Amino acid sequence: QVQLVESGGGLVQAGGSLRLSCAASGRTLSSYRMGWFRQAPGKDREFVATISGSANNEYYADSMKGRFTISRDNAKNTVYLQMNVLKPEDTAVYYCAARSNFKGDAGSVYPGSYDYWGPGTQVTVSS
Repeated sequence: QVQLVESGGGLVQAGGSLRLSCAASGRTLSSYRMGWFRQAPGKDREFVATISGSANNEYYADSMKGRFTISRDNAKNTVYLQMNVLKPEDTAVYYCAARSNFKGDAGSVYPGSYDYWGPGTQVTVSS
């Protein structure tokens, strides 16, 4: 079992930045590929970014490339999402999620492929 807790959300003006953190407990985080997803009201949960257990590969949704950066510190059992040049359409609840490294890279953009989820943190971008 892995317990995940996100933090760092809040209200920011368009063009601003936020850094989300996801603290893990229960298992060694390096055993898991980590992902960030988001869900806006009335919409499906959407892939944001993912990073492998050893941090040797990462993928982003097209709309986040160049603005968002995912990273991890396995010694601190923490994953981060640096979000820059935020837009009102980035407003959503942001979730971190974990899936076993044994699953490889395939399907890592799909929420259903992740085994553990945090409760989420709200990000609101005002125009």
